[in-house]
Amino acid sequence: MDVWTSILYLLGGGVIGAIISFFATKHYFEKQIKENPPITEKMVRAMFMQMGRKPSEAQIRSIMKSMGQ
Repeated sequence: MDVWTSILYLLGGGVIGAIISFFATKHYFEKQIKENPPITEKMVRAMFMQMGRKPSEAQIRSIMKSMGQ
């Protein structure tokens, strides 16, 4: 009976550890994305200017919307 109790505690600890690490990692990842967004409107404007074009506000909004921001 002592072996089964040890196995049960090990499995329980593993499940609890997995849940805690999932939420901690999710929180850390969301914080990093909020502090360092993948691309901003300023970056889109700079890319257009490098291509030799003056972007309109509608084009910028369209690109940002298509990226899901």
